[in-house]
Amino acid sequence: MIALSNAVEPLRMANIITSEAVYDWAIVSLDGQPTPASNGLQLSPTVSLDRLGPVDILFVCGGVDVQEAVSPRIVAALRRLAERRVPLGALCTGGYALAKAGLLDKYRATIHWENLSALREEFPRIRLSDQLFTIDHDRFTCSGGVAPLDLMLHLVESKLGAQVSQLISEQFIVERVRNDRDRQYVPLRAQIGVSHESLIKVAQLMEENIERPLSLDEIASATGLSRRQIERLFKRHLNCVPKRYYLQLRLRRARELLLQTSMPIIDITTACGFQSPPHFSRCYRAQFGCPPSSERLARQPKLAGQVQPPVGQLP
Repeated sequence: MIALSNAVEPLRMANIITSEAVYDWAIVSLDGQPTPASNGLQLSPTVSLDRLGPVDILFVCGGVDVQEAVSPRIVAALRRLAERRVPLGALCTGGYALAKAGLLDKYRATIHWENLSALREEFPRIRLSDQLFTIDHDRFTCSGGVAPLDLMLHLVESKLGAQVSQLISEQFIVERVRNDRDRQYVPLRAQIGVSHESLIKVAQLMEENIERPLSLDEIASATGLSRRQIERLFKRHLNCVPKRYYLQLRLRRARELLLQTSMPIIDITTACGFQSPPHFSRCYRAQFGCPPSSERLARQPKLAGQVQPPVGQLP
């Protein structure tokens, strides 16, 4: 329900802000009957798929126990849509339905972090990402929770401009509009499983010491492991060296501070354990593709003038 609502509401608000019926939408099921969400609520009216007519994008929304919900009828229906070249999207675990139908093979795609590992195992031809959302040609996939809001704001911006997208985010008390370079946070336990307590203990120690990063020797002493053991754990389960993992933790924290606070960059540099602003800038650019100053400026658009109502209508 939260994924579906976060997909629909930005479209409604875009119509209000522009005073135009720019977007139209419908809730669809195979037979036209309302489908209850896991919270017991259901949305009406619902139309049947065969009565839907032309659409710009059809999104599949999934929730818990999605494997049981994806029936052969749903798979067949999705394949027929793909044959008609209907652009397809997925909200939260709805990506499983597209994957099961073979409609994400060789595409870049996103799904809720709880399903990432299972999907990688079952569907190795999909190029799965931990991004909040992914757009690859005519496939639009995103994680769950509020991630559909970010995807829809991105689509609104590409059609109606940054001003409308920003005004929608303000109406919904959203501090910043995230893009497809933002990653969903995947808990370490979800990445490696609960059986690797030693590695989880090391990672937690790193997270607790961001401002003054610990040396590998200090981490080894605190956890009762040897340097070599720690290095083997990171290589085997995360395919990286401990130093790189630690740096990514600090950069992720720095990005949160950069985009969600007004802290000066020099203070963020210190708070995240970097030696100097130039050192921080180099590391940040290597990780995110732009320096910290440019990132902050890009996320603070200056709105000026009135929003011009767009011409035309998108079904």
